[in-house]
Amino acid sequence: MREKLELDAPTADDERIIADIEVAKQIVAGVRMVRNQKNIAQKEPLALNHIGENSCEAYNSVIIKMANLSEITAVTEKPADASAFMVGTMEWAVPVGNLIDVEAEIAKNEAQLKHLEGFLAGINKKLANERFVANAPEAVVAMERKKKADSEEKIAAIKQALEALRK
Repeated sequence: MREKLELDAPTADDERIIADIEVAKQIVAGVRMVRNQKNIAQKEPLALNHIGENSCEAYNSVIIKMANLSEITAVTEKPADASAFMVGTMEWAVPVGNLIDVEAEIAKNEAQLKHLEGFLAGINKKLANERFVANAPEAVVAMERKKKADSEEKIAAIKQALEALRK
């Protein structure tokens, strides 16, 4: 007869390690997202900067291997040529410098900006229609207002990115 394997409940240390590994996974996913957005080959080693505190320093070697990084360094502010992402409250930046085609990035961002501006115009038209606002359920109107706020936020971010790319 087989013996039943009993597992102890996770300790506080186990929980902390699990949380740290989850953060490390999100950092690797962030680097991979930057690679996909900027069309940078997976085999191209990148540098990674953390702005402020790095609570996952113990896992740097794993992150370097999984994300194909050359190094992880601490910086006080994000470099101008970097693509940034957040993991929890930690900010990370991947300096992309000459690894991207600036003209292609500008064209992609301009196309995305044009699309979002058209989308926002449609939402504004809907919200300006008094019959829609008066007759639609409050949840629908609230959703449209949220879409408007999200679109405005994305448009501002794209305009900022375009400004940085044109420098």
